[in-house]
Parts: sequence; structure tokens; C-alpha cells
Amino acid sequence: MFEHVKAVLFDLDGTLIDSAPDLGAAADKMRTDRGLASLPLDLYRPMAGAGARGMLGIAFSMTPEHPDFPAMREEFFRNYESCMTQRTYVFEGVAQLIQSLVDRDMAWGVVTNKAMRFTAPLTRGMPLFASARAVVGGDSTPHPKPHPAPLLEAARQVGVRPIECLYVGDDLRDVQAGKAAGMPTVAALYGYLGSQADVTAWGADMAIETPLALLKLLNFRVAA
Repeated sequence: MFEHVKAVLFDLDGTLIDSAPDLGAAADKMRTDRGLASLPLDLYRPMAGAGARGMLGIAFSMTPEHPDFPAMREEFFRNYESCMTQRTYVFEGVAQLIQSLVDRDMAWGVVTNKAMRFTAPLTRGMPLFASARAVVGGDSTPHPKPHPAPLLEAARQVGVRPIECLYVGDDLRDVQAGKAAGMPTVAALYGYLGSQADVTAWGADMAIETPLALLKLLNFRVAA
């Protein structure tokens, strides 16, 4: 399907790692610090891909238009910085997927809307990312996804033409950014997606139910 691909770029949260437990904990601490009842992770998880906006929306029904949102967002950020690798883990199959790419000398990288304030220490702290040839955050370029700029920057860093890069993500913005950058796209159906997502309407070239399913799309032999 994607035999021409020379590099694979991935979204981070909901695609390579499950950071929902730490994101939810950071928001939930804000509730318990105010004497409010704790909420279950299942409520936070679907909106984990939306970062502070999603977490504060669940925890306090707060939108970015609320006058207290900037201060609450910074409090959330501080909480998240203090716990962001405590409960976060790599999705099952991702380590094998990345190792398969490395074994075939296929470049790979990360393009996320998470600010480098968090992306840099998080990726440095997890062994999975030692072989990544590009790590691009939401503030690494003037525009975050769905703008193509972050993906084009990642292609530049890995030294591969955009049309030869494949982008994998679990959000509509990922597919939009990939298409705008001229890259084929794959929707990660195992990710967060959001509670109202209609993945069939995203226009991704392909979709995968598990990380290892990507190997078949790349025409890699998958060990039994």
C-alpha cells in the first residue's frame, strides 16, 4: 500500500503513548484541591488529545472563553509537569513497530501539538524515542496542526520529501495536516479520537485498529 514511503511520522498522545492517566490526574488534582469529588479516568480519556482544553472541559465544564481559563490552564500545566511520566505508557505493539522501522533503517519521528515544554522532557525520559530522527512540538513552528508546517518541518529534519512520509494520528487534525503537507495518512483507531469522532469522514488513506497493523500497510513481514 505504502511501498514508496521512506519515513513514518507519528502523532504522540493517543498514537504512540497513552498519556491520558497523567493528563487526567493533573486535572483531577485541581478538583480535589478545591474540595470537589474525584472523577474517573474514563471521563477524561476521550478528551485527552485536546490537552488542557479537553481536561479542563471535563473537570470544570470550562471553555477557553472563560475569564479564568488562562490561570487554570497554567495550574493544569504545572500539575502535569510534576507527574507526566508517572502513569504514561507506550501502547501495546508500539515498541515492536518502532523496532521494525529501525531494523529496516526507515526514519521515523514525532509531530505533536503538545508544547515542547512537555514534549522534550517526556520524549527524553522514555527509551522508545531514542531512535526518533525528529521531534516537533506544537510550538516548534509558527502554526500547530492542522496546519502543515509542523509536518513539513519534521520531513526536513528526517531528510525525506513530504510525499515520501507517512503520517499516523488519532485525530481529525492529524489527517488534515498530513493531507495539507502532501503526505499519505493513516488514522489510528485505537487512540483517543474524541467522543463524537466520525473517523470515516476524516478522509485518511487507511485506518489501523492496532499499531502493528501499520507494518502490513508498509508491506513488512510480520512475525507470527
